[in-house]
Amino acid sequence: MIFGLTRQYAWTAVPLTGFCIGWFLDCKETERMTMFRDKSALYGRTLKEGEKPSWP
Repeated sequence: MIFGLTRQYAWTAVPLTGFCIGWFLDCKETERMTMFRDKSALYGRTLKEGEKPSWP
């Protein structure tokens, strides 16, 4: 036991930390990809006034 941390803590903290980092990176990738919304050559189209993008 170092600084009050036990093996049980490590078995919980390590996967939880990995999940949080993955979630953060996924959100950042979604933000980055928003600049390409509805602009693909295959699926792109002109949006009508006030129409929402095809994906968030």
